[in-house]
Amino acid sequence: MKPEEVIVRAVFSEKSLRLLEEQNTLTLIVRRDASKPLIRQAVEKMLGVKVEKVRTLITPKGEKKAYVRLAPEYKASEVASRLGLVA
Repeated sequence: MKPEEVIVRAVFSEKSLRLLEEQNTLTLIVRRDASKPLIRQAVEKMLGVKVEKVRTLITPKGEKKAYVRLAPEYKASEVASRLGLVA
């Protein structure tokens, strides 16, 4: 599976912005069949960052949400601004 196929979209909500600033974590909607190692590889390859940890859950809507914590040397806010999430 190509990295572009793994990540569906980024989440833009109050909680995701708080995680972005406080825990250096991106919130993404990913394919339902994507594993944590596959999500890690896709984020590292597409965004050019190092991933520290990936946590996932299935939302009530049936989507798979991934919380991707970046390594301390990378700023999630800078990555989010490159994605167009924050100004």
